[in-house]
Amino acid sequence: MAQKKFIFEIEKEKESTDGRPSMGPVYRSVFAKDGFPPAVEGMESCWDVFRISAERNPRNPMLGRREIVDGMPGKYTWLTYKEVYDIVMNVGSAIRSCGIEQGGRCGIYGANCPEWIMSMEACNAHGLYCVPLYDTLGAGAVEFIICHAEISIAFIEEKKIPEVLKTFPNTTEYLKTLVSFGKVTPEQREEIVKFGLTIYSWDEFLQLGENKQFDLPMTKKTDICTIMYTSGTTGDPKGVMISNENIVTLIAGVKRLLGSVNEELSEEDVYLSYLPLAHIFDRVIEELFISHGASIGFWRGDVKLLIEDIGELKPTIFCAVPRVLDRIYSGLMQKLSSGGFLKHTLFNLAYSYKLHNMRKGHKHVEAAPICDKIAFNKVKQGLGGNVRLILSGAAPLATHVEAFLRVVTCAHVLQGYGLTETCAGTFVSLPNELPMLGTVGPPVPNVDVCLESVPDMAYDALSSTPRGEICIRGKTLFSGYFKREDLTKEVMVDGWFHTGDIGEWQTNGSMKIIDRKKNIFKLSQGEYVAVENLENIYGVVSDIDSIWIYGNSFESFLIAVINPNKQALEHWAEENGVTGDFNSLCENPKAKEYLLGELTKIAKEKKVLLSCSEYCTLKGFEFIKAVHLDPVPLDMERDLLTPTYKKKRPQLLKYYQNVIDNLYKNAK
Repeated sequence: MAQKKFIFEIEKEKESTDGRPSMGPVYRSVFAKDGFPPAVEGMESCWDVFRISAERNPRNPMLGRREIVDGMPGKYTWLTYKEVYDIVMNVGSAIRSCGIEQGGRCGIYGANCPEWIMSMEACNAHGLYCVPLYDTLGAGAVEFIICHAEISIAFIEEKKIPEVLKTFPNTTEYLKTLVSFGKVTPEQREEIVKFGLTIYSWDEFLQLGENKQFDLPMTKKTDICTIMYTSGTTGDPKGVMISNENIVTLIAGVKRLLGSVNEELSEEDVYLSYLPLAHIFDRVIEELFISHGASIGFWRGDVKLLIEDIGELKPTIFCAVPRVLDRIYSGLMQKLSSGGFLKHTLFNLAYSYKLHNMRKGHKHVEAAPICDKIAFNKVKQGLGGNVRLILSGAAPLATHVEAFLRVVTCAHVLQGYGLTETCAGTFVSLPNELPMLGTVGPPVPNVDVCLESVPDMAYDALSSTPRGEICIRGKTLFSGYFKREDLTKEVMVDGWFHTGDIGEWQTNGSMKIIDRKKNIFKLSQGEYVAVENLENIYGVVSDIDSIWIYGNSFESFLIAVINPNKQALEHWAEENGVTGDFNSLCENPKAKEYLLGELTKIAKEKKVLLSCSEYCTLKGFEFIKAVHLDPVPLDMERDLLTPTYKKKRPQLLKYYQNVIDNLYKNAK
């Protein structure tokens, strides 16, 4: 059977010239054979997205939250599109009555809630730049963003007011008005007034906007609608300027894509809003839902209660970062292992049977309907019973987790890839295409993509298996970094955005992310090491939760810091007569020896299929020679991870410097 191909060539490859590396052919999605999809008529801005939807679907439920009765969560209560529209007009008038005009900067700080979206839409209506303040980066970043973006008004979740107060007086040069999503205490009011600012509770602010009329300004496609600061793994956050055109182009592309695979969204769809609206991934998904007149329900803000909120809301589309899906996977595996031999065996049989049929090309709904009813229905109900699409983004999803969830959730599990600079969705895998496992799928039909060779890392975009830096062109690309033209010029070359990620084209036109351009260092013998690729390879060891690999250019070998899997390590200790709690096991030389042995086994395996299409083995200098076991997972609190769980390598090096020195000293 001929293999389907989901991309087509629009420009030929280019050989290396004038010091520029060679570039592979330029490709486009087959769903854009007749050109990119145009935006919906009349939909030129983010304000149009909401306005048109509110006109078409005034009675549709738009924003919902769980009511709390006597301290207990009840059902979701909803505001309709018309009700939200009226509140948004009020909020907009209140903002304007504070003297803020088109082009002004408005901060939003806090967990997702209806007020977040309503504040954002008020910004859209009046041509203000909506600037999310990071909920996860602490006062340092909040202060930096307020000053850098020159934010004059900020909407704040009630419990975040103390965080903003910590930025005073440094931010009061710009900040003049604060609006709490909830109430304001007399003490807070007193403190804020002392600095010459005004603060309103949400209800007070709505009253301020009553009976005031302000004409909505004319907005253009190219106008900036949001400055989204990316945490970055080094240096200060960068303000990514996103235009109206970026978002409406993305909506049109995703609409075309979903329509082409018979998974169109409709006003009946329901979305659970829990991923931070301060990130582009959730922001554009919610814009997409709003454009269809669909419903958005908000979680209660506690990850331990997430599954309960899902059960009550019964969403149809579930978006997640891999960490959430890993938790779901681990929870299911735990239930399975405690369910007895017979149950376990039956489940495994059902799983193998369905996966086998899916591999043969059967659609997942037809692959094993009886197994879906008997073996997998509980998993489906655990996600509310209505989920038909699960979209994973922001970081790589382990292939075994993706395969497992594709079988047992009775939903399409799609892995996507994009950056804030590309307005999120740039690649996404397709439903019922099992060969796309472990890839991020083909491009969305609104961008052109090519690979650029990276000679230092021996990645050749012109080889029979093309590999290189992923470069993107199209109208979803950002307008530059705010006040940082120098950084913009570094990544934008001849209309192409250079992502810094290394990709490999698969024969079906999907993209596999295999490395990161900057995560490369040289060992003392002159060998280059692509560290992210190695972490992906060693990361398949089931007894570890995460691994950070380090190599010093004055040393000839690699070392690693590992977060062991608690259950697995305790199980190993029991089997081998090693005593002690988890912390002391991490100190135990035998445990270190055991896990180092597991890593070496992976390195020696004859078949490693992660960095290349052909099978390859790791070279001697890529073996890890010493490990440190840390019982405490890498986290954002210690500034070791970004909010999207990418490793902050300079910070990790600083944090573990003593550990590294000792590992090198003792391993010689």
